Amino acid sequence: MRIEETTWDDPVVQRLTDDQQDEIRGLYGGETEPGRRPSASDISVVLVALDDDGTPLGCGALRELDDGVAEVKRMYVVPSARRRGVSRAVLAGLEATARQRGWTVLRLETGPLQVAAIALYTSVGYRPIPAFGSYAGDPGAADSLFLERALP
Repeated sequence: MRIEETTWDDPVVQRLTDDQQDEIRGLYGGETEPGRRPSASDISVVLVALDDDGTPLGCGALRELDDGVAEVKRMYVVPSARRRGVSRAVLAGLEATARQRGWTVLRLETGPLQVAAIALYTSVGYRPIPAFGSYAGDPGAADSLFLERALP
């Protein structure tokens, strides 16, 4: 497996993020995501995980929020590649890239039914925080979980 940096509008990334959103809507009964949707104009970093033969395995992105703070967006691993360390590798790549850009804190929003995601984030040091940014006051985020990690 290899991790490559690409752009938000890369067709592979768009296919993966569409699949991620389809899965989320299925999990939460068709509800749309809370907060501000990511776009090519506000996503600063996009990583894609590829198998040795070039098959897309997963992705993740970062959106700069404030000075030194970024948000993890669209972490996703295709079902056939789960439990192979793909999400851990993508998250490690995002954190390394964040450090290179001088970001010292990463935040994210996830849902209570995304048990594997919550387990991943907490296992590497993400801790609960109150709603932040566009999630604060968004009724659609009432059941969301918000996590943060200060990067070592």
